[in-house]
Amino acid sequence: MKLIIGLGNPGAEYKWTRHNVGFEAIDKLAYDFNIQVNKNKYKSIYGEGLIFGEKVLLIKPLTYMNLSGECVRDFLAFYKDLELQDILVICDDINLDIGEIRIRKKGSAGGQNGLKNIIYQLGNENFPRLRIGVGQKPENYNLANYVLSKFTKDEDEKIIEGITKATDAIEIFIKDKEKGLDNAMNKFNKKNKQSKIND
Repeated sequence: MKLIIGLGNPGAEYKWTRHNVGFEAIDKLAYDFNIQVNKNKYKSIYGEGLIFGEKVLLIKPLTYMNLSGECVRDFLAFYKDLELQDILVICDDINLDIGEIRIRKKGSAGGQNGLKNIIYQLGNENFPRLRIGVGQKPENYNLANYVLSKFTKDEDEKIIEGITKATDAIEIFIKDKEKGLDNAMNKFNKKNKQSKIND
C-alpha cells in the first residue's frame, strides 16, 4: 500500500494558489484513476483505490499547511506495517521554476512549512517528497502572501504541465514497487541537476 499525501490549505479560497499544488496533484490522480476523495479520517479528506493493482490512499490534510504532520503521523500510526518509503508527500517549492518538479528520498524541509511539520511530527526526515515549482517570490512580495496568491493566466499552462509531470512521476513510484522512486527520480530530476538548491 502507498500513501500519497498532497499538501495544501482547505477551502475554496485557496484553490489554485501556489501553496495548494499538492491538493491539485491529488485531485488529478483521483480523476485519472476514478478514486473518490470524500472520506474523513485523521484530520484529512482521503480516498482509497487501486492504481496499477496497488492499494493507494490519496490524502489531503485539512489541518492547514503548517500542521500537516498531524495527519501524516496519525495515518502512519494506524497503518503500522507501512514504512516511510511507502509514503510520498507532494508540496510546493518557491525555489523551483513554475512547473518544474524535483523528487527526493529524504532531506530537510528546505523552508517548506508543511514538510517542516511532518518532519517534526514523525521525528524523521527519511521519507520521499515531490516538490512542484511555483516560482520565486518577487522582491516586493511578502512570502506568506506570495504562496497564498493564485497563479496568473500566463502561469497556468506551466503549472498544469508541472502537475501533470508530478502525477506521471507518482504513477511510476506506485507501479514499480522496488525501483519506482529511483525510476521517477531518474526521469524527472534530470532538468534540475544544475539546481543549487539545498534539500
